[in-house]
Amino acid sequence: MLQSLAGSSCVRLVEQHRSAWCFALLVLGYLLYLVFGAVVFSSVELPYEDLLRQELGKLKQRFLEEHACLSEQQLEQFLMRVLEASNYGVSVLSNASGNWNWDFTSSLFFASTVLSTTGYGHTVPLSDGGKAFCIIYSVIGIPFTLLFLTAVVQRIIVYVTRRPVLYFHIRWGFSKQVVAIIHAMVLGFVTVSCFFLIPAAIFSVLEDDWNFLESFYFCFISLSTIGLGDYVPGEGYNQKFRELYKIGITCYLLMGLIAMLVVLETFCELHELKKFRKLFYVKKDKEEDQVHIMEHDQLSFSSISDQAASMKDDQKANEPFVNSQSPTSNDSSPNN
Repeated sequence: MLQSLAGSSCVRLVEQHRSAWCFALLVLGYLLYLVFGAVVFSSVELPYEDLLRQELGKLKQRFLEEHACLSEQQLEQFLMRVLEASNYGVSVLSNASGNWNWDFTSSLFFASTVLSTTGYGHTVPLSDGGKAFCIIYSVIGIPFTLLFLTAVVQRIIVYVTRRPVLYFHIRWGFSKQVVAIIHAMVLGFVTVSCFFLIPAAIFSVLEDDWNFLESFYFCFISLSTIGLGDYVPGEGYNQKFRELYKIGITCYLLMGLIAMLVVLETFCELHELKKFRKLFYVKKDKEEDQVHIMEHDQLSFSSISDQAASMKDDQKANEPFVNSQSPTSNDSSPNN
């Protein structure tokens, strides 16, 4: 008896605070996912880093042995300066001297990465004026870009998602939820093919040092706006048609970002995902809902009464003055 009462009270407690428990599980799952990623990255990349450090140490020691006139301090100062310039996108290598980082096409590519929050980091402003302008440009441009992308996606999704789903639902009588799921899967497959697989194959041909995996990795890192900057197209030695290539990459990034947002919005509109997201949201109290409903009803009733009063005034204004003369005529009739 006591066990059944305790079990029912626990179930009731869980049901009453269901969203809070789901949110706690969500936070715990996210933290575990972060720890899982850290463990995997550390176990995979740490041995490679250790081997690279050992190799660089041996090369440095061999270089100092072959050039006894050069001290270790002078060499480190030179390397520090080279690495600092490399962080700003300026290379000391002779085969990279022909590429400018701040011509018009490169600046256009940089502006697109800033506004889309991709930010590869391979090229950054060098001067104080450039850094100040980048701050002002981003403060205005990023919300402007979000507004632009939202408006474009809202218009595209009507023709790409909602109308096709309604067409198959009304014309052929299929279930709307089933049609929406199949449509989302097909749209996702088409997007992956057009903006990941095919561009990855093209980049693997145009970029000499990239294979298909590295090209696909660049496409995913770019369109997901992660933008690590370890792979940037158009930065090779004597890149053919570099200006046109940079403009094409800029258009690809904008179109791909729009396509990704359309796919995400399509999946977010699925009924199953909406129910799943509601598990973690804070539910509104019934009293607040009733207050909102009463306020809405009061507003609606007041607006209706105002409309009725205005219509009545208009009707009185448009009526002929017949009713005002009728009492006088009625009063004069008995006297006669």
